[in-house]
Amino acid sequence: MRDSVVTQAERIVSDVLLEKVKTSYQVIGKGFVNQVFVVETESRKVVVRMNDSGTYPSYVKEKWCIEQAAAIGIPGPEVLSIGIIDRTAYMIQAFVDGDNGVDSTVFKSDIWRQLGQYAKLIHSIPVKGYGENLIDPVHGEFHSPSHAGSDGSWLGYVQYNINSLTEYDRLIELGVINPMKSQRVRKLFENLKKETFRFGLIHGDISLKNTIVNQTGQVILLDWGNAEVRTVPHGEIIWLMRCHILDGNPNIEEFKAFLDGYGISEENLTDMRHLLLLSAFDNLRWAIDRNPDLIESYAAFAKKVVDMIMD
Repeated sequence: MRDSVVTQAERIVSDVLLEKVKTSYQVIGKGFVNQVFVVETESRKVVVRMNDSGTYPSYVKEKWCIEQAAAIGIPGPEVLSIGIIDRTAYMIQAFVDGDNGVDSTVFKSDIWRQLGQYAKLIHSIPVKGYGENLIDPVHGEFHSPSHAGSDGSWLGYVQYNINSLTEYDRLIELGVINPMKSQRVRKLFENLKKETFRFGLIHGDISLKNTIVNQTGQVILLDWGNAEVRTVPHGEIIWLMRCHILDGNPNIEEFKAFLDGYGISEENLTDMRHLLLLSAFDNLRWAIDRNPDLIESYAAFAKKVVDMIMD
């Protein structure tokens, strides 16, 4: 008996594109959030991504980001349709020929250099607001939901993390900081409030796995589900710094290639380490409140960043 989700992907393609399906298969290991399928009809091959209906706003955001990026020269998969069928959100994209960046024989540093060039272009896309939710595609306006202790603004985000640095802070209990380091962190975060940042769109998950490299060596950028409006270029770069610290990808040479493609020197990274610390603390506090299973790993990472900056 065929897997029901594969049958569902075929039915979505047939109903939306009005074409008879010839073959299909599920892509395993490349999509960590969505179920991903390749479906071939009599006239074309497409990629179908599916998730629960609550994911639909994310697909709206992805479609918008892909189209905005394409308009300034960043290649991506053409989005043929998004929608909801039987409580399942879907996105149908044209199939892109090539190798996943992880598997490509092209020098990884060359891929990362192209990604650096793309990142600089992405940060030039006109946007409004701040946060991860695209609330107005016509005007490119983003919004960050408020939560206890923060109004959802950039300054609210920083102030929430300052206010959380108390003598009863769970981060002290977890061994991430001690009371003396807590005071030092407070000063660093207070200084961030005084700085003037530029805000722009970031991809939010630039990595080899989110690329396809075609036969000419051109890099096609995929998966905009983590796109948001943050400080630029900081938001993109601290994500790569986090990935490098966690698993060494990108490695030092690849990270330098990304910076070279963007046009940033390593001397400009000092202030970004303070933003990396802010992000590490905020993610850990989110885990404490919302996802206890992640507390241990997030605390270990935050401790690494503290040691890197303060020792």
